[in-house]
Amino acid sequence: MAMSEELLEVKDKSEEVVPERLPILPLRNMVLYPELVMPLHVERAGSIKLIDDVVPGELSMVVVAQRDRQVENPGPSDFYDVGTIGNVMKLVKQTDGSYQIIVRAKQKVRLSDIRAKGNYFDARIEVLPEDTSTSPEIEAMVLNLRTQFEKLVEMANLPTELATLSLNLDRPIQLVYVVAANLSLTVAERQTILELPDIYTALERTTFYLTRQLDQLELVQKIQEKVKAGMDRRQREYFLREQLQVIKRELGESEEKNPEIQELLDRLDQVQMPPEVLTAAEKEIERLGRISPAAAEYTVSRNYLDWLLELPWKVSTQDTLDVREAAKILDEDHFDLEKVKRRILEYLAVLQLKKDLKGPILCFVGPPGVGKTSLGQSIARSLGRKFLRISLGGLRDEAELRGHRRTYVGALPGRIIQGLRRIGSNNPVFMLDEIDKLGMDFRGDPSSALLEVLDPEQNSTFSDHYLGVPFDLSRIIFVATANMLDPIPSALRDRMEVIELPGYTEEEKLQIARKFLVVRQIENHGLKTDQVIIPDETILEIIHSYTREAGVRNLDRNLAALCRFVAKDIAEGKDGPVTIRPENCKEILGPVRFLPETATRSWGPGISTGLAWTPSGGELIFVEALRTHGRGNLTLTGQLGAVMKESVAAALTYIRAHASDLGIDEEKFEKSDIHVHVPAGGIPKDGPSAGVAMVVALASLMSQREVRRNVAMTGEITLRGDVLPVGGIKEKMLAARRAGIREVMIPQANAKDLMEIPQHLREGMVFHELQIIMDALEIALVPPQAVGGK
Repeated sequence: MAMSEELLEVKDKSEEVVPERLPILPLRNMVLYPELVMPLHVERAGSIKLIDDVVPGELSMVVVAQRDRQVENPGPSDFYDVGTIGNVMKLVKQTDGSYQIIVRAKQKVRLSDIRAKGNYFDARIEVLPEDTSTSPEIEAMVLNLRTQFEKLVEMANLPTELATLSLNLDRPIQLVYVVAANLSLTVAERQTILELPDIYTALERTTFYLTRQLDQLELVQKIQEKVKAGMDRRQREYFLREQLQVIKRELGESEEKNPEIQELLDRLDQVQMPPEVLTAAEKEIERLGRISPAAAEYTVSRNYLDWLLELPWKVSTQDTLDVREAAKILDEDHFDLEKVKRRILEYLAVLQLKKDLKGPILCFVGPPGVGKTSLGQSIARSLGRKFLRISLGGLRDEAELRGHRRTYVGALPGRIIQGLRRIGSNNPVFMLDEIDKLGMDFRGDPSSALLEVLDPEQNSTFSDHYLGVPFDLSRIIFVATANMLDPIPSALRDRMEVIELPGYTEEEKLQIARKFLVVRQIENHGLKTDQVIIPDETILEIIHSYTREAGVRNLDRNLAALCRFVAKDIAEGKDGPVTIRPENCKEILGPVRFLPETATRSWGPGISTGLAWTPSGGELIFVEALRTHGRGNLTLTGQLGAVMKESVAAALTYIRAHASDLGIDEEKFEKSDIHVHVPAGGIPKDGPSAGVAMVVALASLMSQREVRRNVAMTGEITLRGDVLPVGGIKEKMLAARRAGIREVMIPQANAKDLMEIPQHLREGMVFHELQIIMDALEIALVPPQAVGGK
């Protein structure tokens, strides 16, 4: 009966605009009262879809109880007519796909015109006014309710803060809802209180339920006193029997050993353990023999022994490592990635020569869908080891890695120890997926726990809180994956060797689709290779018009859609083979999703093409500048971060300082307002890459000289006119290639990064190296005598 809701300070309800219709979140066995907060576990498919739709937009929903809690999929007739508007304050997604949410309640509303909306329902709502009437009778009932509630708090061992809270509530209806939320009531009784229209009836009904519960508690106390008197006698007999057992053991007259204890001893003889662990296990078995099987501690101790006996302390797989065979496996599983494969083969070669290698932890960093996880699987396959993967995305509790101490109810080892027990080997290839998405809160810092796991000098004595004895992790090959490096703490990043996977070109995507994706999707959909033909032109059409990504995940999904279309035709009796032409893509996949980025832009002075790096690979950004009559004001739009705002300010200052060199009338700056906009304004944008694009756009605007369309640029600037180096050169170059741009301006200091790009990717590309800003302006701006852009 512990209170799971708390009172909130709410704003004036008259200020809130309530939508005409809201989605419905049904509750099985509870009622949400206005102005309270309630934790909820959402596991039904329709409710999960509702949370997915509501939370991203921070919208409201109607929380309403259902009449019969046994109904799994309630319909309009199963809902009560009165509910409460709620907002999701916090959301945590569980591993099974369900949600743990905290909902803040607002106004009480009446539902009508309930309609299905996909997997859930929505309804027309009418806000029910609050009865604020007062009278001497109401004041007396409020005083009585507070007094009785203070008595309930004391008798039921509720938090004492509830009594204090009840004294500080100004409105009677608030007191009614707080008291009702902490009473043991049925759903129908709770709903009755919510639906009562006037405060007098609500106080009267709540007082009745409170008095009934107090009477029950008083009766329970009397029964407990009677039972305690009998328990004292039985407890005395229990202690005497225990003393008798001890006396018999001292005299050598002890009874035969518990068969369960003998079974544990037999298993202990068969398991190879380090001496320290063996000693701990023997002591725990001895302790278990002294505990009564009926005691709660017996189960806790038995579970602990099962964990000790089932862990692979000295069980490992035999490596079947051959570097040439490993190279063949990597080539079979992955296309291109030559640099990454070479580093993996170097790692495996050293491991083949030095069996006890304590080498670096490899961390694959790159956008989604470039093959980071499958690289770990290929390493395990080439070694002949088992593969173990855990996802760290959103993990916030340190105990998830180190385990809970056995003093807690339901304690378990951490996910590392659980995984080792599951696969039965102490030397797997262990992949720590999404290491950049670790969280941290009051429950600890999981990234700090990983410092010990990933340190070759420390992980031989890894200590799990549940086990209480060290486990040797040094034989495990740890591999990590991340989308970006910045969120990883520097101390943890120092433990790992970063290998970047920047993304694929269109040619590489075509080869990957032809060699891997198409074959796999044909097999997954029950088809044969002679039943479906997907030409290269069709794959290229999907790459150009239906995907825009660094990896191949969306390409794989679209190929699956083609195979489903063919599978339907084959199942209906159509004879194969079915050939899917590029023109069939619109029928199967729908309208074209992506047009060439430069084709959708109108061109003229004041617009430039920049290059930016994102966790999903490189992207084009367009910088637009426009001048109006004004007084020298600067307006920035497009969700720009602090770094990009500083870049615009620096670019404008540089242009003003060099106006005469650029043939710009200086009076234009004093008589003009300048507006700089980076489209896709709903997307936050920041980073030290757009300085050159900003200065080129402003110079183009003020000099009325267009920027060449077939040139993209990246680099940061200084007030003195220098062009500074930036990161992500390969990703940005790939973004330019995807957009059909073949000339790229990069900082001169980044020229060395071009050596990291394979020769076949650089073919047909022209790279201009920038040392100062004037270099960029000479290359990008169309000469004054030219008409139009190139």
